Amino acid sequence: MNTFFKKFLPKKWVEEKNEITLTPQSGVKLFLIEFFKLAIFAIITIFLVRYFLFKPFYVRGASMEPNFFDKEYLIIDEITYRLRAPERGEIIVFHYPKNESEYFIKRIIGLPGEKVKVQDGNVIIYNQENPEGLVLQESYLPAGLKNQPNVTHNLSSAQYFVMGDNRNNSFDSRFFGPIDQKEFVGRVWLRGWPFYRVKLFSAPVNYNF
Repeated sequence: MNTFFKKFLPKKWVEEKNEITLTPQSGVKLFLIEFFKLAIFAIITIFLVRYFLFKPFYVRGASMEPNFFDKEYLIIDEITYRLRAPERGEIIVFHYPKNESEYFIKRIIGLPGEKVKVQDGNVIIYNQENPEGLVLQESYLPAGLKNQPNVTHNLSSAQYFVMGDNRNNSFDSRFFGPIDQKEFVGRVWLRGWPFYRVKLFSAPVNYNF
């Protein structure tokens, strides 16, 4: 055996022949030690992923139809918004401001500092680029859908206006007002179930801004 490697081995493993020998008991013991270390590493990894990076959620209700249906299984990305600001069109999970134990899934419509007006079936966005207001074109909604009721909200520097895609059956910022980013759990990243609807999600790229 090479003397360089020999000095890193336990003395009881090295005989006069300079060969490694293991008794059945020591072999089992080594296996159990390695298995235990691997199990601990796996548990720590799962814990970190589960509580700091990604979380699983089930869709409940019809507020995001036809893009998300009841009982679909989603993976929520919790790290992206620690690195950048949320974007219009992204689907998020957040704590309902009036009951922190409840989780809602909605789409970001209005960004901090903007004015959002729902009027005559349209969603109108007012910001620095569009001081006169611009009707939001939402290609992910069914044709002919009308937004009701008429509301207007001026968003602070930390507030977002969110709406469900099923506008006629969604309890959202039209009713409970804007939400603060501190209520966000994360961004919907993946639909994992059912298998025939598996999909990765990002913000729509075809807004008319």
